[in-house]
Amino acid sequence: MNLIKSTLFFLVSLITTQAFSQYTDVINSNRPGVSRSAFSVGTNVVQFEVGPYMVKEERTPAASYEVDGFGVDFAVRYGLLWEELELNIEGTFQSDTKTNTSTILSEDKRSNFKFLTVGAKYLVYDPYKNSENEKPNLYSWKANHRFKWRSLIPAVSIYAGANYDIENNPYTASNIEGFSPKIMIATQHNFSGGWVFVMNLIKDRIGTEQSDFQYILTLTHSLNPKWVIFGETQGIKSDFYADNLLRLGGGYLWSKNFQLDTAVTFNTKNTPSVFGVNLGMSYRLDFHKDKEKEKEKKTDNGTSAKDEAERQSRKNKSKGTTDVIEDYNKKQKRKEQDFN
Repeated sequence: MNLIKSTLFFLVSLITTQAFSQYTDVINSNRPGVSRSAFSVGTNVVQFEVGPYMVKEERTPAASYEVDGFGVDFAVRYGLLWEELELNIEGTFQSDTKTNTSTILSEDKRSNFKFLTVGAKYLVYDPYKNSENEKPNLYSWKANHRFKWRSLIPAVSIYAGANYDIENNPYTASNIEGFSPKIMIATQHNFSGGWVFVMNLIKDRIGTEQSDFQYILTLTHSLNPKWVIFGETQGIKSDFYADNLLRLGGGYLWSKNFQLDTAVTFNTKNTPSVFGVNLGMSYRLDFHKDKEKEKEKKTDNGTSAKDEAERQSRKNKSKGTTDVIEDYNKKQKRKEQDFN
C-alpha cells in the first residue's frame, strides 16, 4: 500500500505544467488494440470502450489442455481538471471451459476477472504543443514536405494504478488477492501521412508472485477520415506466464462520437497457442468546453458575443415610429445629394 501511495504522489508531483488541449473533434479510442495512447480524452469527456471476444487456447504435447470461451474487455475514461489528466477504470472478464487432455479427460468451468484496474494517466511532455504556430512556407513546396526531426520526439505520459484480484482467481497465480500497484510509461509519435506509433512499457502487480513486465508496440494508419487499420505486438514476461501476442485489425468512425472496430489475436507458439476474435465499440459523452474559444467569444467590454447580439436586437426592436420616419428622411436626403 505504501508503494501505491508513493507512486500516486510521484504522479501528482508532475502535474505542474500549463494545460494544453488534448481534446479532439472526433472520438479518440484505444481500441481495438490493447495499448494506451499518451493523450487523454479531454476535460469533461466521458468515454466508454467495450468489446466482446471469443478465445481458443491449445497446449501440446506435455500437460496438454484446451480452452474455449468468451469474454469482454471494457474501459471507462474521464478527463478531469486538466487537459493532461485522465482517470480510468478498465478490465477483462472471461468465462471459459478448460479441458485437460493429457491423461484422463476432465473439464473445469471457469469465470472471473483476468484483471480489474483503476488508475490515472498524465501527459508530462507534448512535442506538438506549439505546432499550430508553425506557418507554411509559401515559396517552397520542399520546405513544407521535408522530414521534420521533431517528429522523432514522442509525446510521453505516465500512468499509476491499482489492480484488484479476487481470491482463488483461476487466471492468476495462487495467493494473488487484494490490491497491487501497476505503473506504465506511454509514448506516442504522430507522423505525417496518417501514421501513429504508440509504445507502452508496463510493470504490473508489483510486489506479488505474478509481477510481470509487458511491452506493447502499436502502429496505426488512417486510410481516410473514416477507416483505420493497425498492427500490434504485445510481449509478456513473468514467472507465471510468458507470451508474445500479435494483433491485426481495424476501426470505422461511424460518427464523431461513435466508433466500431474488430481485431484478431494470435501467437506463434504451442505452450499454449492462442487465437481470438473481438468486435468492439467506443462511445463518448462530450461535455468539453474549449477555454481559449470561450475567451475569443468575449468582446472588448467583457460581454460575450451572444449578449452583444441580443442587446443590439433589443435596441432595434425598441425604435418607435418617429425613429423610423427620421431614418427614411435621412435616406431620401442622401439620394437627392447623390442625384445632384
